[in-house]
Amino acid sequence: MSVDGVGIWAYAVMRSDRAEDRTRGLHGVAGEAVRAVVAGDLAAAVGTVGLNEFGQDALRRNLEDLDWLSAKARAHDAVVSGIARSGPVIPVRMATVYFDDERVRHLLTNKRDAFDAALHRVSGRSELGVKAYADPKGLAAQEARAEEPVTGNRSGTAYLLRRRRELTSEEEAYRFAAGEADRIHRTLMRCAVDGKRKPALDKSLSGRAAWTVLNGTYLVDEGLIDLFMETVSALEKTTGRITLEVTGPWPPYSFAGDVEVS
Repeated sequence: MSVDGVGIWAYAVMRSDRAEDRTRGLHGVAGEAVRAVVAGDLAAAVGTVGLNEFGQDALRRNLEDLDWLSAKARAHDAVVSGIARSGPVIPVRMATVYFDDERVRHLLTNKRDAFDAALHRVSGRSELGVKAYADPKGLAAQEARAEEPVTGNRSGTAYLLRRRRELTSEEEAYRFAAGEADRIHRTLMRCAVDGKRKPALDKSLSGRAAWTVLNGTYLVDEGLIDLFMETVSALEKTTGRITLEVTGPWPPYSFAGDVEVS
């Protein structure tokens, strides 16, 4: 713990030119003024926070408080987004706290080449998310009903045949949805510099009953964002059984490289 009971919360890494201008007027997770710590041609956007709330032990407790976590995540992202509006930025993982400014300068110096490469990669680009939702079970039931012959037979044999058709249709529905997700991802990659397929969100987090068949994130040149959005719209029109949702543009959290900043 620092001797004065404060630590340095890191928000992002950027080029040092205009760093002070880019951080001016921003306030962080503790309501503190965000400032720039400079080392050579790099700078980190940071804020001074109290360790009674943001120290290691306090963070361990507070991160279990969903209301606290949500509020701090929004504040952290607001700082990163504010800086990203005026140039390339490498977002720092939330809850990264250093002892003092010197530790931050040490990081910028030691990881200079990695940060430089990451900044070059994301320069002039933003991140967009695309999720695709389907209801394979509902689709399967619909297909099974369509295939079921009209009959008054309610025997056990008829029931078993109906269940077999439903199960077969459900498997076919899953295959169809997975195939459509692959097609959507391949098409979007043509409009992006890079893209990743992330694990599907739990239904309790997505807020949807439907199956998430695609949870993709894409690094897109800022001049091609409109084309990317138009492509998503066109894809949704050709996938009548799949619903698409776009989020962003965001700072490129998923494409900032694997620079270790802890």
